[in-house]
Amino acid sequence: QTRLVESGGGLVQSGGSLRLSCAASGITLNKYSVAWVRRAPGKEREWLFCYGIGDGSTYYADSVKDRFAFSRDNANNTIFLQMNNLTPDDTGVYYCAAQCYCLGPGPVCNDVNYWGQGTQVTVSS
Repeated sequence: QTRLVESGGGLVQSGGSLRLSCAASGITLNKYSVAWVRRAPGKEREWLFCYGIGDGSTYYADSVKDRFAFSRDNANNTIFLQMNNLTPDDTGVYYCAAQCYCLGPGPVCNDVNYWGQGTQVTVSS
């Protein structure tokens, strides 16, 4: 059974940082495209980042580039999203996604096969 488990969310003050983790079982993340998505209260899902396995391209949403950074730990089959200089607009539930099609030019990863359960990020002003 394939599972993605996010962690690292929480409550942080504006200007603070968090690092989200997405640990996988039943799937080897470095063999597939992956992505991070968030859903803010009352807003549509927003794609934040995707990594395309085909050519290794990475795409960030304009709203988070220069503040958020993707990384991975292949030995532990985990991907991360380092989030810096957080603002209240970054509040939402963050999801990782795997086995999808990240083709650019934006961070949308189509036809996601696996989603994590989400982790809540709340940024206070």
